[in-house]
Amino acid sequence: MELQLALDLVDITGAKEVVAEVAEYIDIVEIGTPVIINEGLHAVKAVKEAFPNLTVLADLKVMDAGGYEVMKAAEAGAGIVTILGVSDDLTISGAVAEAKKQGARILVDMINVKNLAERAKEVDALGVDYICVHSGYDHQAAGMNSFEDLRTIKSVVKQAKTAIAGGIKLDTIAEVVSAGPDLVIVGGGITGADDRKAAAAEIQKLVKQA
Repeated sequence: MELQLALDLVDITGAKEVVAEVAEYIDIVEIGTPVIINEGLHAVKAVKEAFPNLTVLADLKVMDAGGYEVMKAAEAGAGIVTILGVSDDLTISGAVAEAKKQGARILVDMINVKNLAERAKEVDALGVDYICVHSGYDHQAAGMNSFEDLRTIKSVVKQAKTAIAGGIKLDTIAEVVSAGPDLVIVGGGITGADDRKAAAAEIQKLVKQA
């Protein structure tokens, strides 16, 4: 089980400061969609250059032009790129093909997918590397979480690894870990903690015990 740190509400300087505090406890650092919107793929490049031993994920949430978007993200140093599960199969296939060329991986974000089990099966057959259930900010504000969704996709996915994101904190990490994802994605549960290093260390301990 791997731990991914999601960075959404920082600039490049802030991203590097946070990662410097917790780098020893994480496997993947996610440059979130808001950061990429504000800073561009320069943010991916800057973090990869500063922390070459970490895998950097570019949360592009690709919806079209999958091959091109993956190519540009990989050129910037991204080892993983996100595609939306609601996008067309051709977009996902193009992303997968380009990722193979670039030595990168594809994570499909299932946010807002209506029939999770059916779509997870279809996406799995397209050769993606990760399928991620995700409670977005608006879902979290409405009190929703992804634990049941994770169980749903785990019951049908045969090839891809599974991941979970959205509102995961120290007080929910045990429940997340018990559901058995391959990748746990934590944002504010680390970045919003009073002691980020201690929070990351504690979460990593629980993730790695699984």
